[in-house]
Amino acid sequence: MNPQTLFDLTGRIALVTGASRGIGESIAKLLATAGAHVIISSRKIDGCQAVADAIVAEGGSAEALACHIGDMEQIDACFAHIEEKHGKLDILVNNAAANPYFGHILNTDLAAFEKTVDVNIRGYFFMCVKGGQLMKKNGGGSIINVASVNGMVPGDFQGIYSITKSAVISMTKSFAKECATLGIRVNALLPGLTDTKFASALTSNEAILKQAMMHIPMKRVAMPEEMAGAVLFLASDAASYTTGTSINVDGGYLLV
Repeated sequence: MNPQTLFDLTGRIALVTGASRGIGESIAKLLATAGAHVIISSRKIDGCQAVADAIVAEGGSAEALACHIGDMEQIDACFAHIEEKHGKLDILVNNAAANPYFGHILNTDLAAFEKTVDVNIRGYFFMCVKGGQLMKKNGGGSIINVASVNGMVPGDFQGIYSITKSAVISMTKSFAKECATLGIRVNALLPGLTDTKFASALTSNEAILKQAMMHIPMKRVAMPEEMAGAVLFLASDAASYTTGTSINVDGGYLLV
């Protein structure tokens, strides 16, 4: 087997949400390097366009498409656009997420609860539904849901976020089981603590960071680029018999 062929995504259409920065940006750039045409999606078009332009400048193929996955109308419009323009979707990476509340679980208010659930559960679910329906028409594809190690071990003062990420892991298994005969593989990535703006409440607090290092055998925070390789594997033919699994990329955090 030729490793270059196994990881070659030439001719494939990929949609990456939350791709204007951080982990999503790194994933999008690596998929483009592997040959995919990548649709860069996030709530605001400007950030998406900047990433798409950077990919094109490096010789890749990309476009920007604004979509807030907490809004059902925007999800519908996103997939209608993709079907009309490209006629198919081969790869879906659900990476956009919400984590508006950091504090004791007993103090979680309804607004924070609803925002987190609407994006991280309802949004992911219907992105999988719409993406899967489009993949079904063309004989299959690969869906990768970016969950979190918090879905396995709840993070301190991240109660509702951790609960939603547990749901993403369970959701991944449910879609994988029911979509396998359709040629659709569904897997999850479980990032550990990563140096992104999204995680800045943790990484910028010296006391919290010091406490976190006690639970990470590799004794460091990950860079966003270190998450992308596992997604490339799951999106590619190298993972042709892999579905329903979760890959931990966490520096050993879940071993402790």
